[in-house]
Amino acid sequence: MTLRLTDDEQAALKARAEAEGISMQDAARRAIREFVELADHRERVAIAAERVTRAHADALRRLGE
Repeated sequence: MTLRLTDDEQAALKARAEAEGISMQDAARRAIREFVELADHRERVAIAAERVTRAHADALRRLGE
């Protein structure tokens, strides 16, 4: 895989990696892991919220009255 960055993105990545004491590659890999984990978390929360909403639909309806 080749990751193409703008000059600004590369400079920001380099600065952040240096501040963290890690390589640019490690910083990019960390960002990708966090991106994927956040998306997975959002999906799990949405599924749980839907489950709770269905299970308590009557109570939620009455609260809204």
